[in-house]
Amino acid sequence: MPTTLTARTFFTRNLLQWHFEENDRQLPWKNETDPYKIWLSEIILQQTRAEQGLPYYQRFIAQYPDVHRLADAPEAEVFRLWQGLGYYNRCRNLIAAAQTISRDYKGRFPADYEKILALKGVGNYTAAAVASFAFGLPYAVLDGNVYRVLARYFGIDTETDSTAGKKQFQELVQQLLDPEQPAAFNQAIMDFGASVCKPKAAACTTCVLAPECQAYRRDMVDLLPVKGKKIKVTERYFHYFVLQVGDEVFIRQRREKDIWQDLFEFYLVETGQATLQPGDIPPAGITQLPAPVFSNRQRLTHQLIISDFYLVGLEKKPELPGEGIWVKQALLKNYAFPKTILSFFNRKNYF
Repeated sequence: MPTTLTARTFFTRNLLQWHFEENDRQLPWKNETDPYKIWLSEIILQQTRAEQGLPYYQRFIAQYPDVHRLADAPEAEVFRLWQGLGYYNRCRNLIAAAQTISRDYKGRFPADYEKILALKGVGNYTAAAVASFAFGLPYAVLDGNVYRVLARYFGIDTETDSTAGKKQFQELVQQLLDPEQPAAFNQAIMDFGASVCKPKAAACTTCVLAPECQAYRRDMVDLLPVKGKKIKVTERYFHYFVLQVGDEVFIRQRREKDIWQDLFEFYLVETGQATLQPGDIPPAGITQLPAPVFSNRQRLTHQLIISDFYLVGLEKKPELPGEGIWVKQALLKNYAFPKTILSFFNRKNYF
C-alpha cells in the first residue's frame, strides 16, 4: 500500500482543491456551524441516504429549533415525526442525548470530542463530524464513502468491516486530515465519495485523484473496497388482523426488545411460515380464516419482514390477550407506526 508522504500529500492537496473549486453538492447542513443542527443531521443520516433524510431534517429543525425544545418534547410526538425513517433506536438515542445536553450542559453542546462521543447514540463518525464542523477540532470522519475513496486511491484490499481494517483506515484518514482545515477536509472526502468516487459508475476519467489512484491504474475500481462479512437475513412472517368495531380499530404498542420497539401495530400473529393456519386465528370472534387484503415485504438489515393484512369487522369488542387500545380510525394518524403498516395505510387509502 503506497502510503508514502508524496501519495498522501497529493491526495489531500488535490481533494481540497476539488472541494473549493468544483464541489457543488448542495445540502442544507453543509457549512453549518451550529453543533445542534450538525448533530441532528448526522443522526438522521445514519444508514439513510441524504435525499431521504433531508425532509426529516427540515421538519425536525422547524419543530425543534433548539435542543431544549427537543428534550422537552413528548416521546410519542418525536416518534411520529421520525415515522418512516426506520432504525428507531436512533430516535430513542436522539431523545436521550438531547435530554443529556439540555440537563447536564444547560443546552450548550459539549465542545470536547470525548464528551460528544459519550452522548447516547454517538459513535466515532458522528463525534468527529460534530467536533470538526462545529468546533474546528482535528478529527477525521470515516464512513462508507471515505472507506471507498481510501481503498481505491491507496489500493487497500483489507476488509473494511474487519477489526484490522477499521483500525487501518482510521489511522490513514487521520494522517491525511489537514489539521488547519478539518471541516473542509471531512466535507470534501464525504462529498467526493458521494459524487465522484461512487460505488458504481465512478467518474474516474475526470477524477482529480486518478493520476495517483492505485485502483484506477490497476483496473480494480469495481473490486474495491472489500467487505468480508455476509449478512444473514432471517425471514419473519407477520399476520396483521385489522380488528374493527364501528369506527374504532384495535392497536397495541410493541414493548418487547425487538424491532419497532415502542411503535404501534394491529393485532399481530407471527408464524414460522407464510401460510396462516386455522389455529393461528386470534380469539376475536372470527369464525373463518379471512383472505389477506394487502401484503408487504420490508427488508431490514438482518431481517425480511413478510406481512399479510386481514380486515375483520366485528359487532362487539372481544377479550384479547395482552395490552391494547381501541382508537377511532380517523385518529390513527396521531400514533407512530412502522413503515410496513404505513404501507398498508397508503395502499388501502385507510385514512
